[in-house]
Amino acid sequence: MYRFALIGYPVKHSLSPWIHESFLNKANLEGEYSIYEIPPDEPFPAKLNRLMDDQVDGFNVTVPYKEKIIPFLDDVDDDAARIKAVNTVVNRNGKWIGYNTDGVGYLRSLENKFPDFYLDKFKRILLIGSGGATRGIYYALVQAGFLHIDITNRTTEKAAEIAKLKNVTAATAILSLEQAEEMLQTYDVIIQTTSVGMKPDQEKVIFRVNQLKSPSIVSDIIYQPLETKLLKQAYDAGASVHFGHTMLLYQAQYAFEIWTGKKVPIGDMDERLQRHLEGR
Repeated sequence: MYRFALIGYPVKHSLSPWIHESFLNKANLEGEYSIYEIPPDEPFPAKLNRLMDDQVDGFNVTVPYKEKIIPFLDDVDDDAARIKAVNTVVNRNGKWIGYNTDGVGYLRSLENKFPDFYLDKFKRILLIGSGGATRGIYYALVQAGFLHIDITNRTTEKAAEIAKLKNVTAATAILSLEQAEEMLQTYDVIIQTTSVGMKPDQEKVIFRVNQLKSPSIVSDIIYQPLETKLLKQAYDAGASVHFGHTMLLYQAQYAFEIWTGKKVPIGDMDERLQRHLEGR
């Protein structure tokens, strides 16, 4: 009987229980997935101790605790330590070990949609943002061997911090939003990782993407709404688009793999989750 959980705030309407209970059914395992909502004004250590005292087998961590959780863990995976963010914790013989599944999960979702994605490591990639998800995705792209990954953000200093994760072979330019918008036609892949365009502000865009390289891929990790205004613009401009809900599924798949040792196929969960988000 597995016991999993999620901590963060706000998380009452999280899709994680549905996703992981689906994984449990697919793997023919018994278990449950609970939500521990921890408002920022409540004592985090006491709430976390309660979760750990409950002897769960593993738990997910979302905002605002992906960095705050690290000092409370017994160990942190090397990749998560470099990214400086943990979104998955496993209980191994009473020791709490932290991982980050965002980057690997994102790349799995992208490869599932575009099976040839890994064939050309010289693709020019633009990352928009500087948050924890950006760090995870940037690090995963570098580890996968992609050689040109630029970052743009309102605050270029934060983007420059992320670029410190690169290896000796990767090249990264730090761009202002204005510079990036002028250079959009030079990129093969554009990945939007900020909250701009999320409900209830779905009419907002970080910048216009009506002039793009052909062919190109535009990806937005937002999944509410499923099709952001940025993706609508990209589709109208002839780009292939990649929806954010698939990253949600594949990062959860990797977390479930860490917890149970089983890699459960996504199968029809992509379509089922899409219908759910569209209210069908």
